Parts: sequence; C-alpha cells; structure tokens
Amino acid sequence: MKRHLISAADLTRDDAVLILDTAEEMARVADRPIKKLPTLRGLTVVNLFFEDSTRTRISFEAAAKRLSADVINFSAKGSSVSKGESLKDTALTLEAMGADAVVIRHHASGAPYRLATSGWIDSAVVNAGDGTHEHPTQALLDAFTMRRRLVGRDAGLGKDLGGRRITIVGDVLHSRVARSNVQLLHTLGAEVTVVAPPTLVPIGVESWPCEVSYNLDEVLPKSDAVMMLRVQRERMNAAFFPTEREYSRRYGLDGDRMAKMPEHAIVMHPGPMNRGMEITAQVADSDRCTAVEQVANGVSTRMAVLYLLLGGSEPAVTTTPAAARTEESK
Repeated sequence: MKRHLISAADLTRDDAVLILDTAEEMARVADRPIKKLPTLRGLTVVNLFFEDSTRTRISFEAAAKRLSADVINFSAKGSSVSKGESLKDTALTLEAMGADAVVIRHHASGAPYRLATSGWIDSAVVNAGDGTHEHPTQALLDAFTMRRRLVGRDAGLGKDLGGRRITIVGDVLHSRVARSNVQLLHTLGAEVTVVAPPTLVPIGVESWPCEVSYNLDEVLPKSDAVMMLRVQRERMNAAFFPTEREYSRRYGLDGDRMAKMPEHAIVMHPGPMNRGMEITAQVADSDRCTAVEQVANGVSTRMAVLYLLLGGSEPAVTTTPAAARTEESK
C-alpha cells in the first residue's frame, strides 16, 4: 500500500484484492460481542469534511473507533473556514495537533491530492470525495459488496471480479462514485458499461476503460450488477434533461426493468436515493438491492484502508500465535 489513498487509479490489482481480503477479516469483527481491535490504539484520525455527509463521515468514524484510534471530527461549518481560513492553515493546525491520518471530503476536485503532496502535513491522507473527481473508498466498498454477492464470502478471498459485467447508470457527469468505480472495476478485471443521457456523459469518456450506452433496456439482460447513481440536483446548473418524469421513464430502474436482469444479478446504489426518480421503492426495498449492505460493508472496507495505511501489512485478524504476538506488540 502507498502512503495515501487519493484515487482508485493508485491501486494495483494486488492492492485492491489485499484491501478486499482485509475487509473480509474486519467484517468478522462486527460479529463479535466486542467490536474492537487494538490495532490503531494511540493514533489519531481526523475527519476533515468541507461538504455535508452522513454515511461517509459516520462510516469513517465507526471504522477508526473499531480500530481503537482517537477520532476528531472537523466540520467546515462553524469552524474558522467560515471565517476565511485556507486549506493550508487548517492543515497546519491539524499537523500541530498530531494527526496521523486525515480523511478529507472537499467540494473542490484535487483538494486531497494537494493536501497529500504539498508538504504541509506528514499524515496519511484518504480521499473521502473531492468535487466531481473521485471517491475511492466508495468504489472499494462497492467492489467488496459485488464480490461477496457474486463470488461468495469465503470463495471470493484472493479473487477479483474477472469476467463480471457491471453497469453504471445515471448522472455520470457529476459522479465521483462512477469515476472511481470505472477505474477500480477495470483494475479488478470486470467489464464496465456506463448508461446515461448524452447530456450526462462526460467529455473524454472515450478514454475511460469502459463502454458507453444510451439504452438501459439493451444492457440489463447481460448485467451481473446494476449500479444506479443519484441525480445530483445540487450540482445541476443547466437543463440536462427535459423533466424528472422523462428521466425516470428512460433511465430509472423499476420492477419491470429489474425483471429483465439475470436471476443472480444485484442492484446497487451509493445513496442517498431519490426514490421514484432513478429507482422505485419496489426495487429499493427488494432482496436484490444491496444499498443497506453497502453501508455495513463500508465500515469494514474503511477499517481495512485505515489499518493498511497506518497499521501495517500483516493479517489484521487471525488466531495464529505469531499474529497474536504482533497485535500485542502494537
């Protein structure tokens, strides 16, 4: 593992599989009466969020606490940032407080990279979403969920997603989740197709390691997993489609469309959902939808990322005497 996790492109296949296998070990901790490991005791993780978030911030907080790290939650609202403090000065403040890892979400694409490469801090930096650029830990938890459902919980250990067909549908233009998923799924050997209205397909998409389609019904019968993206109204600054009803009719996933998918295929959504727009309640509440699983898997995956960045490359959870001594020495 490298020192930082800024982009899904930073990960090789072996890196990604190591994270997924470690996340599988971390998931077993959730089944214990006491859901804690001593691995990161004495280390401090700062959640530096310049954008509103529920799932991601709480997920990182739960992950760090289950590894026994001290957690500091920083919100731009109500802080000196609202008085005009720069990212550099905020970073220097965190460095002075002794942060070992900084999990940053920022509205500006490239902010995590700037923080990691500027020399302002010595901490490990994890990108929790920057603008419309990337969200690598979301892609990792999505891949973890796919591997568990499509390959198997134990059968998937050490394996990638080779030969699986994944379809990503919706507002690709504004989606950092789509960008990270396309990159990571390609690294893991999957065949990726993005489906969107022409107005919501990014310029330069032909250089992405995926296919592009504008016909959802054509792609569904050959998909192992279909990921529905949220239509990001807060980033819309132009009329990208005529009406919400028109978008839902052509690119929304309802019961009839779900019936066209193979029996083993799953439906995914990174959340939060616009029910009735990109996905109907019938689909969202079905057994084939993994949205709630993705939230649970997000904690395990982020535990794995923090552990590998801060703890080391030894197995995190095992019963062998050598590993027990390693854990005790930490």
